[in-house]
Amino acid sequence: MHSKRTDLSPEQAVYAQDAESVAGWPKTFNGNIGLADVIGQIDATVLVGLSTVFGAFTEPIVREMARKVGRPIIFPLSNPTSHAEAAAEDLIQWTNGKALVATGSPFAPVKYGNAEIAISQCNNVYIFPAVGLGVVASRALRVTDRMLLAAAHALAENSPALHNPSAPLLPVLNDVRRVTAEMAFAIGLAAQQGGVAPKTTPEELRERVQRSQWAPQYPPVASLETEQLQVSR
Repeated sequence: MHSKRTDLSPEQAVYAQDAESVAGWPKTFNGNIGLADVIGQIDATVLVGLSTVFGAFTEPIVREMARKVGRPIIFPLSNPTSHAEAAAEDLIQWTNGKALVATGSPFAPVKYGNAEIAISQCNNVYIFPAVGLGVVASRALRVTDRMLLAAAHALAENSPALHNPSAPLLPVLNDVRRVTAEMAFAIGLAAQQGGVAPKTTPEELRERVQRSQWAPQYPPVASLETEQLQVSR
């Protein structure tokens, strides 16, 4: 996307590069600058696939990225699997096991050397419930960019891969409830710091998060047969 294009939406135009700064770049994609050309010109650290174009992240693209970046972050998020920009196994192999991978569709663990690398399925279940909980617990008036960034940082701090390179990038679902509470606390703090939620002590905010978090616990309910028996008596 560059400044001389007239087909960009307002959201895309924000990211448009100055046309003169990319004038000398190769144009190998149907006479235009393609993804491979971009990766060849910059030190990209993250690739996020939302194209639904199967195989868009080709081996030369991924290898060039990995050549210049220590731990490339590559998320082929299009689904179903047949639309994924790359297969998880290929991404691990092409980057010599360096890539941090999460996908939009489920992929089996990838064997690399003596390790088996679990592939996380990236989904908004990791962020949205925590945002809602954080807003309710902190009584925030609105959701700000600062709060969303706090959620992302808190999720990253709970990545199993921080302690084990073969572990999944995202927490296992069995741990989501704990991680959600940590994220909600961080979101609440960000809301308070941004002036969109009333100030509390950290201890009080944590207590509010715990009180507000839903628990699947229900009181016992008498069966219809039992109730009818009691009425007849």
